[in-house]
Amino acid sequence: MSSSRPALFLDRDGVINVDKGYVSRIEDFEWVDGAAETISSFNKMGWFVFVVTNQSGIARNYYSEDDMNVLHQWMQEELRAKDANIDRIYFCPFHADGENFFYRRDSFDRKPNPGMLLKAMADFPVKRESSFLIGDKATDIEAARAAGIAGYLFRGGNLKNFADWTLASFEDGNRG
Repeated sequence: MSSSRPALFLDRDGVINVDKGYVSRIEDFEWVDGAAETISSFNKMGWFVFVVTNQSGIARNYYSEDDMNVLHQWMQEELRAKDANIDRIYFCPFHADGENFFYRRDSFDRKPNPGMLLKAMADFPVKRESSFLIGDKATDIEAARAAGIAGYLFRGGNLKNFADWTLASFEDGNRG
């Protein structure tokens, strides 16, 4: 398929925003340095940009799916103002130990499982061999590998610097 293109998969908490534990409100959201610039840069290169995020706070009754959707809509608006766009945000609200019965279960979408990444690849014409994920936990990297793409562990700092280094390393054949 000639219209296929690479995708950048990003975890949310700890990669796009500072992980303060179950971030669900705009007032608690703090962008990681370089996050918007990273997304804009990959947009300009013609890549898809997806967020794949476990949101067990929903299953734990810390916040609702509506709360999360409001935050994600706000994120998209903030990014648009910086010439950046996330093509789709995939999330998993389920957790086997959740307090909320509706969300209390195992899920193939919950990282380290690859469900969210595979859904993105089914929903969009993703060029898998040219795609990679940036995450901040081992479970993110495991999900990437299970989905057949490279995964890179972000340990903080400026995301744009890390993403630029990662892209160069990836193109040189270091596939995570």
